Amino acid sequence: MDVDIDFADRNDILNVIKHIPASLVDGRMHKTGIYCQEIPINPLTGNSAIDYKQAGDRGYFKIDLLNVNFYKDVRDENHLIELMNTEPLWDLLKQSEFVDLLFQLSGHADILKKNCPTSVEQLAAVLAMIRPAKIHLVGQDWNTILNEVWIKPTNGEYYWKKSHAFSYAIAVIIHMNLLCEYLSGSSTAP
Repeated sequence: MDVDIDFADRNDILNVIKHIPASLVDGRMHKTGIYCQEIPINPLTGNSAIDYKQAGDRGYFKIDLLNVNFYKDVRDENHLIELMNTEPLWDLLKQSEFVDLLFQLSGHADILKKNCPTSVEQLAAVLAMIRPAKIHLVGQDWNTILNEVWIKPTNGEYYWKKSHAFSYAIAVIIHMNLLCEYLSGSSTAP
C-alpha cells in the first residue's frame, strides 16, 4: 500500500523532508517513491536496499510524490476549488487537439470519441479503461462499462481502482478548466 500525492514540483517537498528514495525490483531508483521512515539503504546508490514490493510486504510505507505540472497554474486554494467545481465543456473531449493537451488522456482521443464522458464518474471510467485490464470495455455502452470497470481483474493485469480513477478524473477536470481559462484569455498560463 502507498499514498500518491500530486505536486506542481515535487522537488519543493523533497528539499525539506528527510527521505530515502524507493528502489525498483531491478535495483534502479523508483521515479516517484520515497520512504520517510528508516529503511535499509544501499550504500552505493543511497536508495532503499529493499525493492518497493518487498518493502511493502515487510511493513514499510512508500509515498509517491508525483509531478503534475499544471498545478503551477492554480493561483490559490479558492481557484483550485473553483476549477474543481466548474462543469467542464465535455464536448472538448471530442477534439483530438484538445485531448492531446490533457493530463493522462493525451494520445487517447480515439477512446474518448467512442465513449465521450459527460460526468466525473464516466471520466473516471474512461481513465480506468485506458489501462490493460479494462481496455476491452472501450466502445461498450455506459451501463456495461460502469457495471464492470471497477471489478478487480483475476489475471493480474494492470488496472486502476475506483478511488484512483476518480482522483485523476478530478485532476483532468481541473486541467480542462485551466486550459479553457487560458484559451478564453482570462489566464496567461496554458
